[in-house]
Amino acid sequence: MSLSKINTQIDIISTAPAKDSEGFVSAIDKILASVRAYKEERQSNEKWTNMAAFSTATALFRFRKIPVLTIDNTLFISCESGRYRIINVEDVRGMYVVVLVEKQEGTVR
Repeated sequence: MSLSKINTQIDIISTAPAKDSEGFVSAIDKILASVRAYKEERQSNEKWTNMAAFSTATALFRFRKIPVLTIDNTLFISCESGRYRIINVEDVRGMYVVVLVEKQEGTVR
Protein backbone atom coordinates (compact mmCIF):
# COMPACT_ATOMS: atom_id res chain seq x y z
CA MET A 1 0.00 0.00 0.00
CA SER A 2 1.42 3.33 -0.99
CA LEU A 3 1.67 6.21 1.46
CA SER A 4 -0.49 8.39 -0.77
CA LYS A 5 -3.53 6.23 0.03
CA ILE A 6 -3.03 6.58 3.79
CA ASN A 7 -4.34 10.12 3.91
CA THR A 8 -7.34 10.17 6.29
CA GLN A 9 -6.61 11.52 9.76
CA ILE A 10 -8.48 9.47 12.40
CA ASP A 11 -8.80 9.47 16.17
CA ILE A 12 -9.18 6.22 18.08
CA ILE A 13 -11.52 6.92 20.99
CA SER A 14 -12.58 5.12 24.15
CA THR A 15 -15.77 6.06 25.98
CA ALA A 16 -16.07 5.88 29.76
CA PRO A 17 -18.86 6.94 32.13
CA ALA A 18 -18.09 9.91 34.38
CA LYS A 19 -20.09 11.58 37.16
CA ASP A 20 -20.42 15.34 37.24
CA SER A 21 -20.63 17.47 40.41
CA GLU A 22 -24.42 17.03 40.57
CA GLY A 23 -24.25 13.22 40.39
CA PHE A 24 -25.38 12.75 36.78
CA VAL A 25 -23.51 10.18 34.72
CA SER A 26 -22.48 11.00 31.17
CA ALA A 27 -20.15 9.43 28.63
CA ILE A 28 -16.73 11.04 28.28
CA ASP A 29 -14.57 10.48 25.18
CA LYS A 30 -10.83 9.96 25.54
CA ILE A 31 -8.62 10.06 22.46
CA LEU A 32 -6.18 7.14 22.68
CA ALA A 33 -4.34 7.81 19.40
CA SER A 34 -4.43 10.06 16.35
CA VAL A 35 -3.07 8.41 13.20
CA ARG A 36 -3.35 8.48 9.42
CA ALA A 37 -5.33 5.67 7.83
CA TYR A 38 -6.60 4.33 4.52
CA LYS A 39 -10.39 4.59 4.37
CA GLU A 40 -12.65 2.65 2.02
CA GLU A 41 -16.42 3.15 1.96
CA ARG A 42 -18.73 0.18 1.37
CA GLN A 43 -19.03 -0.73 -2.31
CA SER A 44 -20.82 -3.27 -4.47
CA ASN A 45 -17.74 -5.20 -5.48
CA GLU A 46 -16.54 -8.75 -4.91
CA LYS A 47 -14.44 -7.86 -1.87
CA TRP A 48 -17.40 -6.43 0.05
CA THR A 49 -19.69 -9.25 -1.13
CA ASN A 50 -17.29 -11.80 0.40
CA MET A 51 -17.58 -10.00 3.76
CA ALA A 52 -21.31 -10.82 4.02
CA ALA A 53 -20.95 -11.79 7.67
CA PHE A 54 -20.29 -8.14 8.42
CA SER A 55 -23.29 -6.80 6.52
CA THR A 56 -23.69 -3.83 8.87
CA ALA A 57 -20.18 -2.55 8.11
CA THR A 58 -20.24 0.73 6.20
CA ALA A 59 -16.50 1.39 5.91
CA LEU A 60 -13.05 -0.12 6.31
CA PHE A 61 -10.00 1.53 7.86
CA ARG A 62 -6.42 0.27 7.48
CA PHE A 63 -3.58 1.79 9.50
CA ARG A 64 -0.18 0.92 10.97
CA LYS A 65 -0.29 -1.16 14.14
CA ILE A 66 0.21 0.83 17.34
CA PRO A 67 2.41 -1.32 19.64
CA VAL A 68 1.11 0.03 22.97
CA LEU A 69 -2.59 0.01 22.01
CA THR A 70 -4.93 -2.96 21.61
CA ILE A 71 -7.73 -2.21 19.15
CA ASP A 72 -11.01 -3.99 19.92
CA ASN A 73 -14.75 -3.56 19.39
CA THR A 74 -15.21 -1.40 22.51
CA LEU A 75 -13.49 1.53 20.78
CA PHE A 76 -14.67 4.10 18.24
CA ILE A 77 -13.03 5.81 15.27
CA SER A 78 -13.68 9.45 14.49
CA CYS A 79 -12.69 11.30 11.30
CA GLU A 80 -13.93 14.23 9.21
CA SER A 81 -16.83 12.19 7.82
CA GLY A 82 -18.24 11.13 11.19
CA ARG A 83 -17.98 8.70 14.07
CA TYR A 84 -17.75 4.93 13.57
CA ARG A 85 -18.28 1.95 15.89
CA ILE A 86 -15.72 -0.84 15.46
CA ILE A 87 -17.26 -4.17 14.43
CA ASN A 88 -14.25 -6.33 13.58
CA VAL A 89 -10.47 -6.02 13.91
CA GLU A 90 -7.89 -8.00 11.94
CA ASP A 91 -4.11 -7.94 12.44
CA VAL A 92 -2.25 -8.16 9.12
CA ARG A 93 1.24 -9.64 9.50
CA GLY A 94 1.86 -7.69 12.71
CA MET A 95 2.30 -4.47 10.72
CA TYR A 96 -1.20 -3.23 9.86
CA VAL A 97 -4.64 -3.31 11.46
CA VAL A 98 -7.76 -3.65 9.29
CA VAL A 99 -10.92 -2.45 11.02
CA LEU A 100 -14.49 -2.88 9.78
CA VAL A 101 -16.75 -0.17 11.17
CA GLU A 102 -20.38 0.94 11.22
CA LYS A 103 -21.22 4.64 10.99
CA GLN A 104 -22.98 6.02 14.05
CA GLU A 105 -25.94 8.22 13.19
CA GLY A 106 -27.17 10.92 15.53
CA THR A 107 -30.53 10.52 17.25
CA VAL A 108 -33.27 13.13 17.33
CA ARG A 109 -35.45 13.43 20.40
